[in-house]
Amino acid sequence: MNQIMRQMIDHASVRDYSAQMIERSLLLDIIRCGQAASSSNFVQACSVIRVTDETQRRQIADAAGQQRWVIEAAEFLVLCADLKRVEYCCEKNSLPFPAGYTEHFMVATIDAALMGQNMLLAAESAGLGGVFIGGIRNNPQVVADCLSLPDQVYPVFGLCLGWPARKMEVKPRLPVQAVLHEGGYQADAMVVSIEDYDELMSEYYAKRQSGQRDSNWSQQTASTVNAKRREHMLPFLQKRGFVQR
Repeated sequence: MNQIMRQMIDHASVRDYSAQMIERSLLLDIIRCGQAASSSNFVQACSVIRVTDETQRRQIADAAGQQRWVIEAAEFLVLCADLKRVEYCCEKNSLPFPAGYTEHFMVATIDAALMGQNMLLAAESAGLGGVFIGGIRNNPQVVADCLSLPDQVYPVFGLCLGWPARKMEVKPRLPVQAVLHEGGYQADAMVVSIEDYDELMSEYYAKRQSGQRDSNWSQQTASTVNAKRREHMLPFLQKRGFVQR
């Protein structure tokens, strides 16, 4: 593996940060790296909100489930799927804006995800650490109101960035054979891989330095998808002009 590949393999979410701030020039470079991510048809349907006000951060931290690192991180950014610019482009060129299409919602959401991953990789290459905050979707209306988001824009996830206070352990990922299917979906191989991976993760959770637990991956995954359904997301998105057709 080369250096970039090794950095990607060594990724671990960081939630504890030192008091050191991030230079603005470095932050702007990280955002530029995010912009360099692939974008469907070069629409670039993503915007980043930098949140510096402590009151706003506390409101968002509360909405996300009391995630203190939203308040404590040197930088907290909210990545938004943004079709507002696309709407303006249509108006500017005297074309109708096709609002509400699921395809456009997917394009904007994927653009935000790709940009966010590029940003985190760039930050980690500079020695920073970070963690994505999907919890802002627990109460997205609070986040949208707090950040004055217009229609055709919705908050996809947050991103905390800072200088790590300590080195984090790397979680073992699923084996490649669990996610790589040759020529078609291999359900039987998937079952075997998960059984082996559950044993590995059970050992990892029991031995890791912080947050030890008596569990495995499939138990955690099944519990998570049942607990985090966020059924409010569909009406919230429809209210903002997304996924109507």
